[in-house]
Amino acid sequence: MNDIVFWRHAEAHDAEFDQVDLDRKLTVKGQRNAERVAHWLDRNLPQQCRVFASEAKRAQQTARCLPRKFKTLAQINPDAGAADVLSAVGWGEHAELTLVVGHQPWMGHCVAQLLGLGPRDWSIKKGAVWWLQRHGKGDGDAVIVRAVISPDLT
Repeated sequence: MNDIVFWRHAEAHDAEFDQVDLDRKLTVKGQRNAERVAHWLDRNLPQQCRVFASEAKRAQQTARCLPRKFKTLAQINPDAGAADVLSAVGWGEHAELTLVVGHQPWMGHCVAQLLGLGPRDWSIKKGAVWWLQRHGKGDGDAVIVRAVISPDLT
């Protein structure tokens, strides 16, 4: 088995004039929602897991709500592609669960691809978690949805 959890950053402020997208911060509501989801994740994640976050402040703030160490990867910034993200986090190469804190649209593309839906625009709600699990190896493997949690359900 191999698990990957996608956690979209929580609600962030809109970009101000001349503001760099990576500098956008969470709103008060976003911070509160990230803390609620982090609490759920901390109760349900195994002790040993790999956690990655993009360089964007909103993703960093979201990841910091979870009391786990995480690694920052530029390869999963907002402009990344699904294949680049999955490669950067080593999907399928490690036994432990992988948690990725990031962005749309690549997050929805990753979920759609892993579920065998092809290249699709799949919308992931801000602050939501999609937990996928792969069973088997090689051509006979199947990816299932283990959990989908949004901030309002925690």
